[in-house]
Order: sequence, then C-alpha cells, then structure tokens
Amino acid sequence: MMINLFDDNAWQSLRPLSFTRPVADLRVGILTIAEKWQKHLAAKCGFVTEPYLSVKYPPLIGADLYINGSICPDEALLEAITALQVGEALERNEVLIAYKINAGEVYYPEIHKQLHTKVYQGTFVRIFVPEDIFRCNDVELGRDFDLLTKGRTSVQLSGTNTFLGDDIFAEAGAEAECSTFNSLKGPIYIGENSQVWEGCHIRGSFALCNNSQIKMGAKIYGQTTIGPFSRVGGEINNAVIWGYSSKGHEGYLGNAVMGQWCNIGADSNNSNLKNNYAPVKLWDYELESFRETGLQFCGLIMADHGKCGINTMFNTGTVAGVSANVFGDGFPRNFIPDFAWGGASGFDVYNLQKMFETADKVYERRNMEFDQTEKDILSAIFEMTSKYRPF
Repeated sequence: MMINLFDDNAWQSLRPLSFTRPVADLRVGILTIAEKWQKHLAAKCGFVTEPYLSVKYPPLIGADLYINGSICPDEALLEAITALQVGEALERNEVLIAYKINAGEVYYPEIHKQLHTKVYQGTFVRIFVPEDIFRCNDVELGRDFDLLTKGRTSVQLSGTNTFLGDDIFAEAGAEAECSTFNSLKGPIYIGENSQVWEGCHIRGSFALCNNSQIKMGAKIYGQTTIGPFSRVGGEINNAVIWGYSSKGHEGYLGNAVMGQWCNIGADSNNSNLKNNYAPVKLWDYELESFRETGLQFCGLIMADHGKCGINTMFNTGTVAGVSANVFGDGFPRNFIPDFAWGGASGFDVYNLQKMFETADKVYERRNMEFDQTEKDILSAIFEMTSKYRPF
C-alpha cells in the first residue's frame, strides 16, 4: 500500500513547529504521525505539503489513499479509512480525514470536493496547535506502546534497578542501572541502544527512543517522550523532545515541546504556571497575536535548531521560533522570533550564514551532513519570518 499524508490548515496553526516539516512528521507519543500510519497500514508514506518542503518530503507517485497528516490513527478510524472505495472521502465536522482515488490519478488540492463524502461518526486525536503535542502525549504514548510491543518480549534490564508495575518494555541494546521505573500510572518504553544512567527516577507514561541517554540523577515525570539521539538530565514533566536534541543538565522543562537540533543550557528553566493561576496564552503565527490556550499549565514551545545559554529563564507560555538563540539574564519576551539572537536585553537577527556554520558542526557531531536541502528549507523560513524581526 502507498499513501500520501496531506497538510491542511493545521500546518499554519502548528507553526513554528511545522515550518521545518509536514504535520505528519511531528512526533507525539513514541512515533511520528507518519510512522503510526506506516505501521498500522504496513504502508509506504509520502507527503503533500508546502512546496519548499517537498524536496525533502516528496509525495508518492501512484498513491491512491490520502490521509490527513494531523490526525492520529486508532482502530475505529483505521476500519473506516480502509473501507473507503475509489471516489469516496471521509470527513467529520468539516475536517477532511481521508479520501481514495484511482492510483496514478493526478492530485490537486480540491479533488476531494468531486468525491462522495461519508461522515465519520467517531472521535479522533488531531494535532492542530502546538500545545496539542504535550496535551495528547499520554494517550498517544499508550497507543504506540501497545502497537510496538504487541506479541513481543522485552529485553531484561539489570537487577540493580527497582521496578514498580509490569508495563515496562526495553528494546535490544537498552541499558539501565540503579534507577527506578514506575509504570503503575502508565507504560514505560526504553528504545534500542538507549541508556538510563545511575540514580534516575522515571514515572510512566514515558518513552526513551533509540540511541538516547538519560544522565545520572534525572527526575522524569509521566506523559514524557525523549526522541532518538537525544540526551537529557534534570527535571522533566509532560514534555516531548523530538530527537537529536539535548537538555543535558539540571533545570526544569515542563508542559513543553522541543524540536530537533535544539540545546538547552545548564540550569535553564521554564515556567509552566502563572503566578495568578490564569489560563496561558501562546503566540499564534496565523493570528499574529497571542491566543488563549485554555490551559493552566503550559511551558515552552521551541522549534527546530532553537538554543539557549546557561541559566536561561523562560516565562510561562513562551514560543521560540526556528533557530532562535537565547542567552543572558532576565526573562526574554514570550514570543522569540525565528532567527532571533539575544535575550531580555534585546534581540538582533541571527545571521543566516553564521547559523549554517553552527548547524554544520552540530550535524557533523552526529555523523550527518547539513546539506543544501536543509539550507534551502531554512533559507525559505528565514525569508518567510522576516516580518517578525523588527530589530
């Protein structure tokens, strides 16, 4: 089976996280949304997304099934989608869920309007705004855990650890010593070749993806995902780190999302609760103003390549754009534009070529190439976001 995962208006509302990827490439739970569909349907996935992203994330030619990339699969939804016939579309409350056309038929954005529409009666998880990622992480982590571990046997972890509950699964090459794992409130997944160093305390639901490490003495609360090739320490609660990122030292990260290639400096913290306990607002790129989230707990949203220096303090409900580089004392503003360089005392533009030089070194440390495709994507984002940098 070949499917294409298409972006709708969720791509706009998920900025800055979606600036660097299609919505289906967002990680929530253990897997990205695309990986969930791939595993459930045993399918190859392509993407229908913004033109500047399509070189890295191309569509599959010849796909006949198109699925909304902001929607996460569940059993009832899978049944409804796989039952679609050629010429049928599935929607609920004016949200297009999926549609099926003849293989090889030319795709165009309004093609579903020519199809017979079926109304889906169930509910589903849709990732529409950045805070949905940490808000829905517990549900999606549990579903992904069941999907990845069904019918399989966990690798046995060292007897130096303490285990509470039986909902713990470790992949081949996973290591842990002298730590506690409490799965009484949710499952714990330890990915391939990952490491939990001595003295860590972990509560489920929790996922540590492949080739990542938790440093000594870390305290990690439930509803948290650490993506692949990452390293974390300190205190983390209800946060999703997508991968290739580091929060390697003491400091608090809570009700937060961190993209790829991010780095949090030592002893940096985010606030996730206002002093007056009022609902938190977040910067919204579509509205070009702050939007009510309705959440009492909401911390940091940091897009790809974001970084901060030691002892950085992020206010409740801070959005840091792509390649925002933050340092210095005091609280920076709640919206830190893409390619901003500075802190509470003011910002300058982060020169694109200097950013490329840093990214090249960061990729090299992972034995990866920061190639022209990556540079072209970041160059496009730099131009698109210039209006947010009045300094």
